[in-house]
Amino acid sequence: MISLLASASDPVSHIVDKGLHEWDVLGRPVMLSMVTMVTTAIVLLILLRWAARSIATGPESMGNKRFVSQSPFGGVIEVIVLHLRDQMLEPVMGARLTRKFLPFLLSMFFFILALNLVGLIPFVEVQEFIYWLRGERFSLAENRTLAIFGGAATASISVTGGMAIISFVLIQVQGFRELGLKGWLEHLCGGHELVSGSPLLYPIVLLVFVVEFFGLFVKPAALAIRLFANMVAGHTLLIVFTSFGALAANAGLGWFGVGAITVVTAIGAMLITLLEVFVALLQAFVFMFLTAVFISLMAHEDHAHDEAHGEASDAAAHGHDGAHAHGAPAH
Repeated sequence: MISLLASASDPVSHIVDKGLHEWDVLGRPVMLSMVTMVTTAIVLLILLRWAARSIATGPESMGNKRFVSQSPFGGVIEVIVLHLRDQMLEPVMGARLTRKFLPFLLSMFFFILALNLVGLIPFVEVQEFIYWLRGERFSLAENRTLAIFGGAATASISVTGGMAIISFVLIQVQGFRELGLKGWLEHLCGGHELVSGSPLLYPIVLLVFVVEFFGLFVKPAALAIRLFANMVAGHTLLIVFTSFGALAANAGLGWFGVGAITVVTAIGAMLITLLEVFVALLQAFVFMFLTAVFISLMAHEDHAHDEAHGEASDAAAHGHDGAHAHGAPAH
């Protein structure tokens, strides 16, 4: 209740990451997003391990049922993983890189998705409302909260920035491992052909190097800002809708006016919440997919090799089948 009335006049304050009340480490507050991230990661690990056990192939005594997921949740996770691997990642990264980075990319996808969905559930408001019902009053410092879990962690630039830094480090490590220092520098200069070409192309090489060098930092920064901006915009819009009733009450419109406005805005808030669920899924996918694209750019020749190897294998198999069909004796 207190949080809702406060958000009516300042909706952004509802989204800003806050420190826990009287929770400090080395003189600095423990932020709500930190606890939410750790708690969400633990719960997500438990759920995904349970899903993995339900997906795993059972004993032969189960017959054909051993190939079917033993829980609906595990079946949903299996469908998502297979679709992301086969339809999204392998066409971009190739088979070898997909196998190598699939655990990291899927972990990133599910973790961001879980944080986005947790931010849509009013855990903070429920906890503060319980304190209000108990009649407990606290003198809170600025940017402090009574809640110990919840909030939109991905609406904090420090959280999305930390994820982007992890992606940046992984992308560069992949570049050094696949290309070496010389190949990494040539990649920044436009490729070996451009670098070893005519000296007249050196100004272009320098220009490409400057653009690509700054691009190393712009790409992960764009990942962080995109996720942060979408979460802040969606939650701000949702808070504004849900606070219209409080605004009407503060304006003294009476119970009928407040009730009518509350009903209308509640319907609008539910529709926006459905949209936010889609945005939560979309932004988790975008963050994961663009990270996969940036990794594949550091090993583009590997993807081409995988495609050529796959085409050669298909051609060989087709030729073998054709020869067997035409050369087999009639019985």
